[in-house]
This record gives sequence, structure tokens and C-alpha cells, in this order.
Amino acid sequence: LQPLLLRPDTALRVSLCGSMSLVFDEYGRPFIIMREGQQEERLKGLDAQKANIQAAKTVCNILRTSLGPKGMDKMLSSPDGDVTITNDGATILEQMHVNHEIAKLLVDLSRSQDNEIGDGTTGVVVLAGALLEQAEGLLDRGIHPTRIADGFERACAIAVEELVKSADAFEYSATDVESLVQTAMTTLSSKIVNRVHRPFAEIAVNAVMAVADLERKDVNLDLIKLDGKVGGKLEDTALVRGIVVDKEISHQQMPKLIKDAKMCILTCPFEPPKPKTKHKLEVEDVETYKELQEAERKYFLDMVLKVKESGANLVICQWGFDDEANHLLMQHGLPAVRWVGGVEIELIAIATGGRIVPRFSELTAEKLGSAGTVREISFGTTKDRMLVIEDCPNSKAVTIFVRGGNKMIVDEAKRSLHDAICVVRNLIRDNRIIYGGGSAEIACSLAVQREADKVGTIEQIAMRAFADALEMVPMALAENSGLNPIEELSAAKAAQVAEGKPYLGVDCMNKGTRDMKVQEVFETLIGKQQQLSLATQVVRMILKVDDVIS
Repeated sequence: LQPLLLRPDTALRVSLCGSMSLVFDEYGRPFIIMREGQQEERLKGLDAQKANIQAAKTVCNILRTSLGPKGMDKMLSSPDGDVTITNDGATILEQMHVNHEIAKLLVDLSRSQDNEIGDGTTGVVVLAGALLEQAEGLLDRGIHPTRIADGFERACAIAVEELVKSADAFEYSATDVESLVQTAMTTLSSKIVNRVHRPFAEIAVNAVMAVADLERKDVNLDLIKLDGKVGGKLEDTALVRGIVVDKEISHQQMPKLIKDAKMCILTCPFEPPKPKTKHKLEVEDVETYKELQEAERKYFLDMVLKVKESGANLVICQWGFDDEANHLLMQHGLPAVRWVGGVEIELIAIATGGRIVPRFSELTAEKLGSAGTVREISFGTTKDRMLVIEDCPNSKAVTIFVRGGNKMIVDEAKRSLHDAICVVRNLIRDNRIIYGGGSAEIACSLAVQREADKVGTIEQIAMRAFADALEMVPMALAENSGLNPIEELSAAKAAQVAEGKPYLGVDCMNKGTRDMKVQEVFETLIGKQQQLSLATQVVRMILKVDDVIS
């Protein structure tokens, strides 16, 4: 509370105001007690809209330089000291500490694009920023925000229609996947892994095709596991048609290579049962202690024999076991792996066709999983070891094993592969593609401008502004590639109008042609449609806010 000293002649006058309290000290002097922050101004109307647009534009400008194949990376440092280097829009916004409520909408926008499509998270935020920039100019001209939003909605519908008209269908099969590889390469060209984007694209396509149901056009991404280990180089990244587990065989003298493995997958601990009461057990002589020790050893032995009798030659256990159990397993020639995580246990069960066994009494030969080879691999001069389970009967579960020079490169390679996998998944669901390099945005911009001339209401101005906003994407691509953005945009637009080809865009890679068919720069149709729709919806929401109450 903030006390304010007033003269007696003013005290009576102010005490009549209901929002303040008048009190007197021991000498009879009046004090007015005001609520803290009462004097703060509240943003309303045009001021609120301008403030919201400015906050959103600030976030968009951060991502603008990360767009395209020559886009820059951002370094993000967390309070714990962890450093992330990435140009993935969703990752940048997730790890940024955004306090403004409207800016948080853009974080949600990028997350929605990532969840639904998996790619295009930077482009959708850049487009939203361009739309808001155009809307700000229209607000200054006195156009009502609702009319602006309506014009944007009409223009978005026209742009989505134009995308469908200019789209081409890609034919692929289980044996011919070159078209899928080309599209995945476009996604990876803007990432840190672009020097190996061909092998990475092939890995992504092969992983998706291994788990895809082509008849139903469905892909279960849960069956693709992304794992990585620091060391080696990006070229060492491999697709394992099986499971890679970040564990090792529990005893040094157990065999490190098991062929024709029959594995029992246990979720029960390899240890004697503990009493569930709080009573203490006191052992007073050596004989009693020996009896206890023998009983425990017999319990361990019974468990080992049950596993042996079932025909298993490998034990995968979710829980740990002590040295005695480990020694007994080694003596009976049973290699074992302990402390395997729940998700990995499920993947192993899916891949090997085994059943997860919760109690030793339920262990039978029918519940064992099988694999052609189980081997332990080690890395360089380190003590790091991992277990590779290959040649599984159900090859639906695969692992992409990423290598890289440091943790940041491995993490970024995983994010890049995730984007590529999502793009291939989208193509299997809907095999229509459009062309990149800003060509789709220019084609949509020209279509919206043509249709705007036919609209006789004030929405015509908003539709023209939408067309101008679409042109910001090819301009950002040109700018990030070190080209003159206005010159490149003008040349690409003129070429599209003159030749009537919707696949002429910005030559970011300096290949000497604007034809994106020749350059083989492809994007998924559903990804671009989602970008336009999501950006327009968020801009409409921001424009309709005219009062900020905190």
C-alpha cells in the first residue's frame, strides 16, 4: 500500500471518492490509502490492437532470418546452462521465455503446425507476422478490424483453392520411393544436416516405409525410435531394422553376441520377496544366517531354472538384480540385461513378438520373443555400450541411430529427421505436392489479387493486403540467401505472369534456373494449406482483441 499525505482542506474532498480510503494518524492528520497499481493505464481500442501486433511482430522477426535453405541458426541458453542450436521454429519458440499473452499465441501456432504436420513451423510464424504488419497499416487507415479479418478469411480460401489447382500428384510404391526421397531432401536442405541430406532422406523414407500400412495409408510413428550417441560423424547415422537399447549385458563374462535369441521379457524383479510388514528380523547365530542365505539362494535358483526351462537364452528385465542373481545367471549361461525402460520393453515386445511377463509363474515358451541377432556394440575408446536387437520377426519396429560430433549436433539431427519423417508420413496420407522456393506463395498472391478486383466492398483492400503479405515469404527467402529481395520477387512474379507457370520461384541455391521442378524443390500440399489456415485464424484472433485487462 502507498500512503499519501494530504492537507486537511483537501482530505474531505477526496474522502468522497469510493475507490480510496481516508484514514487519520494519531495527530489527526489525514492519509489517503490508494491501491497499488491503481494509477496504471489500461489499453483499449486501437492502442490495444497496436500493442498486440507489435508484440507478435517482435516474435516473428526473430524467426524470419531462420527461413529457407540459407537461414541462420539460433543459440538458446537455458537457466541450467544447457545450450541448444537450431533453426527449427517450434523448438526456438518452445525454449524461449515468452511472457506476453499475444506472443504466446504464436508459440501455440507453431506447436499446432508441428503437431499436425511436423514441418513448416518457421514459415507459419513468418506468414502470421507479415499478415499482422499489413493489418497494422489498414488499421491506421481507419478500417474496422472485423472487416480486415473477413477480407483475410476470403483471401485465404482463394489461396487454398489456388494451391489445389497448382498441385501435382506424386506416384510411389514400396519399391519406387525416389519421389518421397526428393521431398524429404527439400525439408532437410534448410537444416544443419544439409551436407548429408540425401542419405538422411533415404533413412527417413526407409524408416517410414518399414512401419507404413500402404493399403490404409496410415503410419504409426510410435514404432520409429530415434536414438543417438555422441561420437563419430553424421555419415555414420544408420537405420537399424530392430531395436537399439542404451543398456549393456549385465556381466562382463556373459556372451556379447547371441544368435537365434529367445528372450523372456520380464517386468518382475529378480530378487526374493520382501516382507510387507515393519517387523525386524534378528539373527542370533550363524546357522540361522546360513539358512536364510541358502533360502535366498534357492529362491534365485528357482527363478533362473524357470527361465531356463522355458527355453530362453536371453533375459530382458525391467528391474535390477543384485550380484548374486547376476552370478547365478552367468553360471547357467543366461545373458541378461537389467533396468530396461518401460517404453523400450514395449518396443522390444512388439518387434520380437514376445509377451511381457509380470510373474515367473506365468513364464512359458509361447511368451518368448525371438530375434535373429542380439549384439552389444561399443564406441571408440569410451566405456559406452549399447544393445542392438536385429532381424526381428515383426520388422514394424525400427530405430534410427544418429551419430554426431557433439550433443547439439546429435539433437539437431534428431529434430531434422523427425521433420523429414513427418513429411514422408504426410505424403503417404496425401501424395499431392506443390513447389517450394516461394513459388506457391507468389502464385497464391497473384490469384488473390485477381479475385480482389471482383469484390466491390471494403474487404477488397484487406484481400490485397493478404496478397502483399504472401509475398513476404519469397522476399525473406531471397534476403536470407544474400539476394536482393525486391528484385528477386519482381522477377519471379513477372516470370509467373508471362509464362503462366506456378512453379517459378526464388533461386536460393544459385542453380541458374527459377524452375522448382528442375531444382526438385517440393513441399506437401497439406502442409502449406495448414500454414495458410492456421496463420489466418491466429491473425483474426489477435485483431479482435480490443481491450487488455491484467
